[in-house]
Amino acid sequence: MRFPRRPRLHAALLLTPLLAGCFASGGAGGGTADGKDGSRLRVALAFPPAENLSPYGADATLLSRLGVTEGLTALDANGTATPALAASWRREDDRTWLFTLREATFQDGTDVTPSAVAAALTHATEAKPAPAALSGVTLTAKAAEGAGGAGGTGVRVTTAAPDPVLPLRLSSPSLAVLSPKAYGDKDRVDPVGTATGPFELTKVTGSTAATLDRHDDYWGGRAQASGVDARFIADGTARANALRTGQVDVAEAIPVAQAASLDKGTRKETATTRTTSLLLNSKSGPFKAPALRAAARAAVDPSALAQGVYEGHADPGTGIYGPAVTWAEGKRKEPTGRAKAGKASGTSLTLATYDNRPELPEVAQVLKQQLEKAGFAVKLEVREYSRLESDALAGKFDAVVGARNSLLDTGDPVAVLASDYTCDGGYNLALLCDKGVDRAVTKAAGLADPGKRQDAAMTAEAAILGTDAVVPLVHQRVITGVGASLQGVLLDPYERTLLGTGTRR
Repeated sequence: MRFPRRPRLHAALLLTPLLAGCFASGGAGGGTADGKDGSRLRVALAFPPAENLSPYGADATLLSRLGVTEGLTALDANGTATPALAASWRREDDRTWLFTLREATFQDGTDVTPSAVAAALTHATEAKPAPAALSGVTLTAKAAEGAGGAGGTGVRVTTAAPDPVLPLRLSSPSLAVLSPKAYGDKDRVDPVGTATGPFELTKVTGSTAATLDRHDDYWGGRAQASGVDARFIADGTARANALRTGQVDVAEAIPVAQAASLDKGTRKETATTRTTSLLLNSKSGPFKAPALRAAARAAVDPSALAQGVYEGHADPGTGIYGPAVTWAEGKRKEPTGRAKAGKASGTSLTLATYDNRPELPEVAQVLKQQLEKAGFAVKLEVREYSRLESDALAGKFDAVVGARNSLLDTGDPVAVLASDYTCDGGYNLALLCDKGVDRAVTKAAGLADPGKRQDAAMTAEAAILGTDAVVPLVHQRVITGVGASLQGVLLDPYERTLLGTGTRR
């Protein structure tokens, strides 16, 4: 539901799209080395922690958006990997990369060392389920002190198969680097006081609030705000009201129904790579039958959703990648292998969604009507996201309406296909397992040339859409409420960042 940095990558590896708009990194240059203590920031977030703030799942972006965590690399506005905890890197052979660390300190006062970084990455590879950024990838990380001119700051990362986009992959919020103290309990990773970002998580009050203080030894410069008071408010109207009444300085994911109630100057709309889709359970239940999936797809009218529910703040769904992925439209291919639509004939199904993004229940209600018009009998179930995800992944619903940022996990267009639509994918809400899809995704994943990789990704997209396991509904623009006195909020297409060293009021 749910963003970090590194040096210049060879042109053949710049595989993600050019995205419009400005995006400032939260790294070096934004802070004040010796500035006075600033005011605390007050933030309303849409998604309460779903997994005890583990960095390996949906909570990873909560941590990155609050400026708590970062990894070896990060993404800039063009989807290019840039330095974060790694100051530079180079590819030693097809399967091996050497990352040179910058001088940095964990929030518990210990140094960021090659052994600590290697241990953090190793913990991520052992997580169950695996982080989405590692779907289909096996890697090992080891300290390489003194190797390859890296002095005592080298980390060597080796993959089982060639991975031309490994630096992009390591920008994922789920591959954040924490201090050894975070991994003391084998069953839980604790980010409190163990990360490297400009703000240190000091207290978590269940699923309602979190307190953060400035990390004064942050490598990228001292943050201008003295800390952050975050509130998790699932209700979108309540988030908008909190901003309007001055209770918070920034409120994410403002509902389109509330947008007009905010002053124009406080309403920031950002084109994103997020797509809202209807995901059909292709493993069990009625939508195991391709003909019924095709019938559901034929019943859906994305234009009605974009203009009705989203009031024009979204574009009708055309694929897994939307208009913000600027190269995709010119390469898009017609879906392949689609079944002929069958007759619903009163088939019963359960359609589920979550209310953290307030438009989704409205979308689901309209879909319910469209599906019922086509002859399905639909039961609608709406929950808070943290109470929905595990059941959805377990196949307890016949269909799910979800919003997914296609470039969130790695910035690589192939990674979302591997994690969401392959047999071994860690976030496969459609429970799709199709040999043709797996072959297409595997082929795309092995290509380094940007144009060829993009072409292969679109071939894989066509194969996925041909199964009718996913029906793209709308491509979203996200509305963030930003108080008039607030400066330096980080709004990016990947939704990985929000607060940085230069965020202040």
